[in-house]
Amino acid sequence: MPVKKRLSAPRPVRFDPQVFLARSGPGRTTTEYDIGHAVFAQGDPADSVFYIHKGKVTLSVVSKRGKEAIIAILGAGEFFGEGALAGQTTRMSTAKAMLPSSITRLRKTAAIRVLHEQPAFSQLFLQHVLKRSIRIEEDLVDQLFNSSEKRLARVLLLLANFGKEGVPQTAIEQISQETLAEIVGTTRSRISFFMNKFRKLGFISYNGHLEVHASLLNVILYD
Repeated sequence: MPVKKRLSAPRPVRFDPQVFLARSGPGRTTTEYDIGHAVFAQGDPADSVFYIHKGKVTLSVVSKRGKEAIIAILGAGEFFGEGALAGQTTRMSTAKAMLPSSITRLRKTAAIRVLHEQPAFSQLFLQHVLKRSIRIEEDLVDQLFNSSEKRLARVLLLLANFGKEGVPQTAIEQISQETLAEIVGTTRSRISFFMNKFRKLGFISYNGHLEVHASLLNVILYD
């Protein structure tokens, strides 16, 4: 009499947050944005969270008097618009593509569901929130206590990914001195002065694009 083989139950598919975010599905879509294209505007309904697959995004705010300031530059692997999950009903800032960008929009209900159901996604999102909190504290200290020269050096190093995981991407594209002035909180003429100083000292170079060298750290580390 033949022996019947016992069929083993199929192994559950491991949830991968990156695969989940890269694929369109219920409550999530991925869109390509050209330079300068708005992802959302200040005052829009806050009904979604966004994830950057590639490119860079600026977050800016405009005062009642019309003065604009860039408050953050975000890159691949970062979320933004997460205020929608904390009771924010309208956007407090405007998000624009600084470079050609691929961005996934995750509707609030879908984001809450996956946060509750998938620990791997919750861990990824929590890491982002903690890193963003640390970055905000560092930005505040930088603004309060450091000179505009040091603030500019820090911005350039952050844009080149110094201090982040992986190899720094020293070439910076598509950023104007006007944009740097808005981030640092100074005038364009001061940015121009410091950029020329950094170039003469060999901290940065121009070869069709801006290149940031590790030696720029000297501006931050030493008075």
